[in-house]
Formats: sequence, structure tokens, C-alpha cells
Amino acid sequence: MKRIQNIKIANFLLQSGEVCKINLSFQTFGLPIGMAPIVLVNHALTGNSNVAGENGWWNDVVGENKVIDTKKYTIIAFNIPGNGYDNDAENLIENYKSFTTKDIASLFWKGLEYLKVNQLFAVIGGSLGGAIAWEMAFIKPNAIQNLVPIATNWKANDWLIGNVLVQDAILNNSRNPIHDARLHAMLLYRTPESLTAKFNSERNDNQNSYKVESWLLHHGEKLTSRFELSAYKLMNHLLKTIGESSTENDLQDFAKNSPTKIHQIAINSDYFFAPNENIKTHNLLSNISKNLTYHEINSIHGHDAFLIEYESLNNILKTIFNSKHTI
Repeated sequence: MKRIQNIKIANFLLQSGEVCKINLSFQTFGLPIGMAPIVLVNHALTGNSNVAGENGWWNDVVGENKVIDTKKYTIIAFNIPGNGYDNDAENLIENYKSFTTKDIASLFWKGLEYLKVNQLFAVIGGSLGGAIAWEMAFIKPNAIQNLVPIATNWKANDWLIGNVLVQDAILNNSRNPIHDARLHAMLLYRTPESLTAKFNSERNDNQNSYKVESWLLHHGEKLTSRFELSAYKLMNHLLKTIGESSTENDLQDFAKNSPTKIHQIAINSDYFFAPNENIKTHNLLSNISKNLTYHEINSIHGHDAFLIEYESLNNILKTIFNSKHTI
């Protein structure tokens, strides 16, 4: 793992018309830039740039002899500005509603340009990270060889937008905002079947509470201890902005004119980014391009299956990352 590095971006123009200064932090893993094909990993809502190694949040996928092998690839991971991972209060973002996923995608391209990277073997990400991958592909349709969006889609639907509103209301009105918002979010990330399989209505030893309640409270406390309120507000808000400046015609034009191979990976029980939405996307593009595949992970665990069902996920990813390639 490499230490966190920083890129200072001055006078960045947001989609909202505001101009701001941005500190874009990142980490690299694997072979040095210029020595191997480059994989960009975009983190999810509560993730960060630390994707591999002992404390890496995606070390079941990225690492030595893993599917995304650090002995074969250069891996770059940016922090979404304002996520707080660099522990610098000056880099937190208070005007969170001024930002969109397209802004983040543009910032990631700015960072890659700074690193003198103009071609990517793959951009991969789950949930919010996968949505930013879609946005990056729209911005530079000839710069990505493989687009791998997992448990996400190119555009937010009404269900997602509605839940962002509920989360935002909790974050702005609760006396314990991160904790309480996380309780609600965890129920969206999982399914009734998942919780029944895990807890089966069992009580704690003191019999005064249920195990599912303790589990939810633990997740609320855990996130409160490591996440800033402004960061959670920003990450939640970004979800509703996914694809808001793009149309189906834009999506079709991208698929028609881009050489990028699109590898959609959905989860059959996902409440956040429902598989029927991904199938709709796939069907919309299948008559236009042959450069796409659709995979669906079968799981009872819902949206979070991309962080649970690693055997299924890795079996899909092997078809992409075990292929022969050149830099």
C-alpha cells in the first residue's frame, strides 16, 4: 500500500456553476504507473482509497494473487473529495448539495491527467463508485477499455431519490444524525430474508432486546466513530445526482460510439439498485452494441451482496481481469 497523496485542483467549475478549490487525495497499489495496465477502483458511500492490504476494504478482490492482482496491475483509488479519509477538516465540504456524481467523475479525470494517465484498462466500483464509473465513461468514451459497474446503474430512479430524501432529513434533523441515518440505511442495504437468516428473531442474553437491534445499533455507533457528518451528507446526496445530466439517448450514443466493454453486475435481491433497472439498461443497449455483458449475483443479502458474496463476484471478475492485455 502506498501512502495517501494529494493533488490540489484550483478553480474547479462545478455543474452548479460554483467554482471551488479541491484537494483530491488518492492511493496507488501494485506496480508503478507506466509499468502495467491501470485499474481505477471507485469506492462506495462509506469506503475510501484504501482498497487493498491488511485493512483494505476490498482486499477480497484487490491484492497479491487476488482477481485484481497487484503483481499484474497498477491500481489507483481516489477519495471522493469531502469523504474525510485524509483526516483534514479543511477538506470537508459543507455545500454538499452543489456537487454531483458528474463533478466527482470530472475530478477523477483531472487527477488521472495529473498522473499522466489517459487510458485505463478498467474502471470498477460498487454502488456509488460504480455510478461514478458510468459518469467517467460518458465524459471520456474512448479512454476506458472495461467498464465494470457493480450493484449500481447509470441513472438514479425514484426509489433511490426518495430514500436519499429520507436520509437527508435524518441527517439534518436527528440529535444523533449519523447513527440514526445508518440504522435506516442498513435496512435498505439488506433484505428481510438476509436478516431472518442472520438473527431468526433471537433475543440477546439479557432478553431485553433482539439481536437485530443490537446489530443495527452497532453499525450506527461504528459509523459515527469514523465518519464526519458533512461527509455522510455529501455521499448520500450524490446518490440522487447519478445520471441526472444524461438521457437515454446519451447512453445509447455512448454505447454506439465507444469501444468500451460494459460489464454490468447486478444483484437479484438489491433494493437500492434493482436488477430490473439493470436489465432495462442492458436491453436498451443490446441492439446497439455487442460490447456488453450482464451478470447477476444470486443472494439473499440485497445491495450489500457485493461486499459479501465474494466467491460469486470473483468468478465474474476473472473473465475480465484474467484476460491477456498490454499497457
